[in-house]
Amino acid sequence: MKSRSRIPIASLRKPLSALSLIAAALLSGSVLAKTQVIHAGELLSVPGEKPLAKQTLVIKDGKVVEIKKGFVDAKRVDKNAEFIDLSDSFVMPGLMDMHVHLQGELGPNNDSESLRMSKPLMQMRSQMFAMKIMEAGFTTVRDVGSSPQEMYGLRDAINKGWVDGPRIIAAGGVGITGGHNDVSGVSPELMEFHDHSNKTVCNGPFDCRRAARHTIKYGADLIKITSTGGVLTDRATGTGQQMEMDELKEVVLAAKRMGRKVASHAHQEDGIIAALEAGVASIEHGTYASEKAHKLFKETGAYLVPTLLAGETVLQMAKNTNVLSESQKAKAIKVGTDMKGNFAKAVKAGVKIAFGTDSGVSKHGINAQEAVLMHNAGMSAMNVIKSATVNAADLIDMTDSLGTLEPGKYADIIATNGSPLKNIEELLDVDFVMKGGKVIKQ
Repeated sequence: MKSRSRIPIASLRKPLSALSLIAAALLSGSVLAKTQVIHAGELLSVPGEKPLAKQTLVIKDGKVVEIKKGFVDAKRVDKNAEFIDLSDSFVMPGLMDMHVHLQGELGPNNDSESLRMSKPLMQMRSQMFAMKIMEAGFTTVRDVGSSPQEMYGLRDAINKGWVDGPRIIAAGGVGITGGHNDVSGVSPELMEFHDHSNKTVCNGPFDCRRAARHTIKYGADLIKITSTGGVLTDRATGTGQQMEMDELKEVVLAAKRMGRKVASHAHQEDGIIAALEAGVASIEHGTYASEKAHKLFKETGAYLVPTLLAGETVLQMAKNTNVLSESQKAKAIKVGTDMKGNFAKAVKAGVKIAFGTDSGVSKHGINAQEAVLMHNAGMSAMNVIKSATVNAADLIDMTDSLGTLEPGKYADIIATNGSPLKNIEELLDVDFVMKGGKVIKQ
């Protein structure tokens, strides 16, 4: 009896491996690019320019590849294209918020929650807050004050596509002992415990240089400093300058050497001027900026991130609740009352504005209320939108990929029923959100 011929197992493996690779490539989209076609009733592709009616956006692999006049049949573009009908909507780039705090939300249980909550649970809550912001139309945010490793982890998980959320530019904080960036309002024992583990609280220029380098080493996209006191510091230490000029300069220089920008929390004029002279990229709040500061803003090219919503939030809390301590209330009433008038002066002076809310002081997801406050303070609707798109992209050095809807840029897209150029309150109710070609809300 003749033995049956056997096919070597190795020879079977080769074609199967090749087929597997092809299947995997198809599933990953590397062979067959995903095409999406959007009909936009009115399209503001470049904030600052005139919107156009009846436009067709073509998107491939999460980026805009073409904008065509009229409503082009999706099947003529690609027979397998996904069609999204926004022909009755106003379409524009995703908004960006340059000042958020994703790990918390100010309220009556704020302190007890942070003590009771584990870090993993805080991380889950942060992702929930991030989604609220993204569903409100903000596809990119700059987090300028959270527990750093947890925020870097959320940033990286979103970038890897493991979880959904807005693009996060995450800051590491550097501040002086007893300043706004240092722990306050708890027992001396807890403050002492915190001091032993916090390597980014510094004193003197060389220690602040060390703290800046430490922050960048552990993952910061930018550095957040506090050149003045703050409203929510639970000490009656005012809102004037606290970091010295030599400390500010060392942080900015250390950051510059490693390719990072610095954002400075600053309320009073002296701290604003010192931070601008030191070379920061943005002033957060900037409540009491005067003509001298306005001139420095324009000379240095720094942005003002106004956070009017935070001022209004703490003002109402101070007047109507017991959430804030007495020292916080006094500062909140003063700063919250003065913010809008001084912002109007900065706009009139031609200071560059980047949109920011201080979300976390206010509730996450109501970020567009900042746009209404900015408009009510005298800024045109177009410039408000520009501050949250073109200007924000410039501040975070992402003009090549964000801020407008042009070929080669990420398909971060939102839509509203009516035109926010005619009624800024349309931004309070965003109906459609896409981030990088992925539909988040429809």
